Amino acid sequence: MPRAVLDMSDRRPVWAMPAWVPERIREVLPDGWELAVMEDLTDGSGDGWARVTPAALEAVADAEIYFGYGIPAELLRAGPGLRWVHSGAAGVGSSLTPEMRASEVVFTNSAGIHAVPIAETVLGMILYFNRGFHLAAANQARHVWTTEPYYAASSPVRELSETTVGLVGFGGIGREIARRVAGLGARVLATKRTPPAHGDAALEAVAGGGSLEAFVTIHHGAQGLERVLRESDVVVLCAPDTPETRGLLDAAALARMKRDALLVNVGRGKLVDQDALVAALKSGRLRGAGLDVFAHEPLAPEDPLWALPNVLVTPHVSAVTRHFWEREAGLIVRNLERHVAGAPVAEWENVVDREVGY
Repeated sequence: MPRAVLDMSDRRPVWAMPAWVPERIREVLPDGWELAVMEDLTDGSGDGWARVTPAALEAVADAEIYFGYGIPAELLRAGPGLRWVHSGAAGVGSSLTPEMRASEVVFTNSAGIHAVPIAETVLGMILYFNRGFHLAAANQARHVWTTEPYYAASSPVRELSETTVGLVGFGGIGREIARRVAGLGARVLATKRTPPAHGDAALEAVAGGGSLEAFVTIHHGAQGLERVLRESDVVVLCAPDTPETRGLLDAAALARMKRDALLVNVGRGKLVDQDALVAALKSGRLRGAGLDVFAHEPLAPEDPLWALPNVLVTPHVSAVTRHFWEREAGLIVRNLERHVAGAPVAEWENVVDREVGY
């Protein structure tokens, strides 16, 4: 009997898998198929757990499909008949093992599923600094009523309509960020790894009408990144962690950013030289930073980022939402329908490019 294994019982309550999810998957599976639902708790944080339970390894021994959080090498070894594996995590770094690279199994991930909550987090971080909420938080902590930082010639308070937002990465997350900030009047620049195709940004209408194509200027390559860093008041990192992007914002790149610019990182911590970032923030070279991801997590208590008044730290929670499963189940079901129908892999959603790394 053909088998699919569902191993996505997340231990975190906000991500807990609803009872309707297995039933929705069973509705798509052909007659004669078995869906084995693993009851052991797993964890979808980061790139997903780098291990699976003995029960899951036993279940995949004669399975064709596996749905989990991350695809460790031992799972591929335990399931020689697997034809498709899916990770509920967006990142795939821990899954790109030598076994995965050598395998012919179709590998999909959940990139874009988290785009809406992450984009709203980015908007909140931009407004936190643009509207001077960081000054209010500092005053409140000291029980001080003062308007001087707001009224000073160097006041950081500004409107989005006078702000250029640069997006380093223009996948699902970048597009959702663009929709929000462009709808509030910001000028938007974006970088992509490859040259943009015609109409690449023509997606859903932004708030206020119009398509993204009219609001976003897309650049590519090293020259494109240079321009985005040079012209942006806010630089948002929403690119994946790959050998190509790791350390992308080193000391030299940070120095090319506008003086008094803001950095927001919701991509991966390893995209940034953290020591160079601390130096730029301490010197006032950068206005501030909203950081949800870090090179080493959890962020150590003694890390200097905690104490900097121009830094907002969130503990890698920008993707938290109560709408994950409706989006995740929709993605799984759509690809499952393609698998059952024998559709070419080129027609599937979220197929991971093992060479590129996402």
